[in-house]
Amino acid sequence: MILVTGATGGLGHETIECLLKTTPATEIAALVRDVSKAADLVQRGVDVRQGDYFDYPTLVRAFQGIEKVLLVSAVAFTDRVQQHRNVIDAAKEAGVKHLFYTSIQRSSDFVLPQVTESDLATEAYLKASGLVYTILRNGYYFEGLGYLIGSGAPAAEIRFPAGEGKIAFIQRTELAAATAALLTSEGHDNQEYTLTGSEAYSFHDVARELSALAGRPIVYRSSEPAPYIAQTVAAGFPDFVATFFAQWGDAAKHGMLAGTDDTVARLLGRKPTSLREYLKAAYFPGA
Repeated sequence: MILVTGATGGLGHETIECLLKTTPATEIAALVRDVSKAADLVQRGVDVRQGDYFDYPTLVRAFQGIEKVLLVSAVAFTDRVQQHRNVIDAAKEAGVKHLFYTSIQRSSDFVLPQVTESDLATEAYLKASGLVYTILRNGYYFEGLGYLIGSGAPAAEIRFPAGEGKIAFIQRTELAAATAALLTSEGHDNQEYTLTGSEAYSFHDVARELSALAGRPIVYRSSEPAPYIAQTVAAGFPDFVATFFAQWGDAAKHGMLAGTDDTVARLLGRKPTSLREYLKAAYFPGA
């Protein structure tokens, strides 16, 4: 039986959706903090189990009878390391055989605050746990573009502090499909995979594609972090969130998200969604 944590979140829920296409619902379990928010999964026959990363006994109970666990990493600005250790320890105590962990792509040595150090600590802890492991280093979601540059096509320019850096964006639904394929196949014991799109794009590329789709010139200008943070706060985001967005720009500038890998393409049997395809669907639906 496969259990997916964070099952009411974006990646967790979409991974279960993909699993349901090939795996009986009776072979899938979902870990959620609030069962009432997973009514759709219950109705479809998924075994929904209550548990919290901070509540160790609930995790041990939830992992009973489970062979594989997908640990969807905890959100930033929380004690990620302790939560992940609780999941790993509980899985081991409950007799889980194989744990998959969703880490973040690292194509350079750049340290992303709130993420990199806890990912490294979790990976080391998992490798030392005695569990069979698979580490998934996930690329940056296309869907995250809306947070970084806005959810509507800019009038004339994109300002973001990424310099000339590139990102090998991957659509979250395709990442979920690749993850489901790994969960339901063999040969991944103690392996590490980087899951990205097939091409890396700069924000100049984003501006150029938006220009073509909008039929008007849109340019990218690399911003310093401070004015970008100020404009993002003015748009309604808390200061610490705006700062976090800016740090993704710094990560791009320093090559952390630029490496491409063909694992997703091989698992899907096709190339992942391109920048033009994503921007057309997200920013110009029906066009």
